[in-house]
Amino acid sequence: MTRSSTVRRAPLLALYATFVFAFIYLPIVVLVVYSFNRDGVGGFPPRHFTLGWYTVLFADSSIWNSVLNSLIVAAASVALSLGLGLLAALALDRAGFPGKSLFRRLVLLPLILPGIITGLSLLMFAVFSGLHPSLATVFLGHATALISVATTELFAGLQKLDRAQEEASLDLGATPWQTFWRITLPNLKLSLIAAGLLIFTLSMDEIAVTFFLIGRDNTLPLEIWARLRRGITPEINAISTLIFVSSVALLVIWYHLRARSLGARSPEFLEQLGETS
Repeated sequence: MTRSSTVRRAPLLALYATFVFAFIYLPIVVLVVYSFNRDGVGGFPPRHFTLGWYTVLFADSSIWNSVLNSLIVAAASVALSLGLGLLAALALDRAGFPGKSLFRRLVLLPLILPGIITGLSLLMFAVFSGLHPSLATVFLGHATALISVATTELFAGLQKLDRAQEEASLDLGATPWQTFWRITLPNLKLSLIAAGLLIFTLSMDEIAVTFFLIGRDNTLPLEIWARLRRGITPEINAISTLIFVSSVALLVIWYHLRARSLGARSPEFLEQLGETS
């Protein structure tokens, strides 16, 4: 492709990119704007802006009960997913065993399967195990579905880890367990935080798996879904705006932590470290 043809196509590519981004993000902008519209979801353009719908939202106890349920499930899912994901990542990075390549693919299976398949299979397993649908089954379902996320993030962190510190620790007489706690785990801190933030965000937004495993207590996405069947209200727009802002904030933090983790192990960083020492 010549330079002139590239220059001619640049405006078309820019126009195409504008349409794509508008298609993706314009509905979100409309949602946010109408959360401040005094007249509700009707009428365009909005003329009277108010914070009244947020006042109504903060007085709605059922919404905040569902928020608390979602926070509990997400926090517990982070703990279990990180624990099991770290073990799986260590096995993939440090151990050799029969069927390792198959295990690597099976760990990634929840990322590939549709949420409806994962949710239905977990429901059948819960029924087989005698568990009644509740927040506990939702927590187990989220943790199971998100272990692959933790494993992927932590395995990437282990791949970039400098093994020289661990070898020095072992040479100086530390046990493998002491080396893990004092060397390996602290060096994985950024990867653990990044994976935890991503898992927390995905758990807070999960619908398909939750739908099959929920009991009497709703999580926030299902509470919103139940209210949407009665019609869209600005109160739902307000809570959706807060979810959007929180999710974006967590993802931005995750991105910066991941970039910081990768940058800290780049050749340029190691060269600068050698010069300063």
